[in-house]
Amino acid sequence: MKKLAPRFIGERIRALRNGRAQSQAAMAERLGISVSYLSQIENGDRPVTPAVLSAVAAAFPSDWAAIDGDDEAALLIDVLEAAGDPSVEGVLSPDTARRAVHRQPLLARRLAALYAAYRRTQDQLRVLDDRVDTSEGPRSQLPWERVRDWFHSERNYVDALDRAAEEIAEAIDGPMAPGLERLLLDRHGVRVRAQAFAGDALRSFDAATKTLRIDPHQTPETQTFQIAYQFARLDFQERIGEIAGSLGPARELLATGLTNYAAAAILMPYRRFRASALELRHDIDRLRRVFGTSFEQTCHRLSTLQRPGLAGTPFFFCRVDMAGNITKRHSATALQFARFGGACPLWIVHEAVAIPDRILVQLAEMPDGIRYLSMAKGLVKPSASFARPPRRYAVAIGCEIAHAADFVYADAIGTNGTPTPIGSSCRICPRQDCDQRAFPPAAADIQLDSDHRGPVPYTFR
Repeated sequence: MKKLAPRFIGERIRALRNGRAQSQAAMAERLGISVSYLSQIENGDRPVTPAVLSAVAAAFPSDWAAIDGDDEAALLIDVLEAAGDPSVEGVLSPDTARRAVHRQPLLARRLAALYAAYRRTQDQLRVLDDRVDTSEGPRSQLPWERVRDWFHSERNYVDALDRAAEEIAEAIDGPMAPGLERLLLDRHGVRVRAQAFAGDALRSFDAATKTLRIDPHQTPETQTFQIAYQFARLDFQERIGEIAGSLGPARELLATGLTNYAAAAILMPYRRFRASALELRHDIDRLRRVFGTSFEQTCHRLSTLQRPGLAGTPFFFCRVDMAGNITKRHSATALQFARFGGACPLWIVHEAVAIPDRILVQLAEMPDGIRYLSMAKGLVKPSASFARPPRRYAVAIGCEIAHAADFVYADAIGTNGTPTPIGSSCRICPRQDCDQRAFPPAAADIQLDSDHRGPVPYTFR
């Protein structure tokens, strides 16, 4: 294996910086180099050395491949990830990892492969725990579970729909709602009418009269989404049918999920939304004003930015109701935290349910040492009648601490404080000192002491 040679790829570094709307001073600070050094790299006067490439990988984990896709560079990044896992004792320094790649390439590849296998095993363990939690096996999955797992396997990104939706959005000149109404009329002969419904209906489409009726008492964001949904249902019908047909009995439910996905992609077109999200450091309230979307819609969209070669910051997203049920969950994070994290009562999202319209932020640490920054907000959807209680829930998004510089909510708590120790679920959480534990881990050796009682009435090993 030849030595990792310096590369003159300054134009890619500049493209990364411009794509994130960062100044040279801001990027230089994140990379730990001087502004003049960065300027020389961008101008092609200095090469990007392995040390600088490592700094880029650490500062921009989701973008390093776009900087240099060389096999040797890829191996270095894989080894750095394995060597830096805090759950393994004896973390290796970046210099040691670079020497290993250069001097012992076969050993380095083996290390990277073993670490990838370890990560897959952890993911499989969480999947099994999820099935135990629902008392369902793979053959008896409910249709909505199959749809959830389908989106999970696709990493919550559907390229064909996302690109088609982006084309629609870019063709609309002016405000989104009137533009979509014009498209509905021009392409499908459908007119939009305001109509208050007797119950809690939000939208009603009459195919015979080609009329879409929207409840005017909804928020403007919800009304626009309902129009986008109907347009996507009609305009992308064939494309959605082809994708959903693979799921058999659950295809109708998947088709609905795909239509919702397409509607959100129209309202928040990929490139513009990603660029704004990075520029605004994922400030949800500022983002939703730019795109005319709701808080929940904006959070949800952030978890879908996984376009190859133009990925966004990897987030998890979930929605939790008053009973602690996770009614939505999508994740682009390595540990799929949102998919399994709701069972832990120490996670901030449970507190947010009881405190509507207030943003809570948390620095949390999983048992493997990986730290996450979470933002949660309690929301209330009012009903149409006193006789029907409003819907109360909380939404949460979060990312690994490596992305703190791109997550405005990290400013409220920093990244050097004491994290809250949380887990995925009690069944697989190894923490010995958790006062909130509901039951011991599976296969644990439980020990009881009749003469001593702590917050939890047993210990285990």
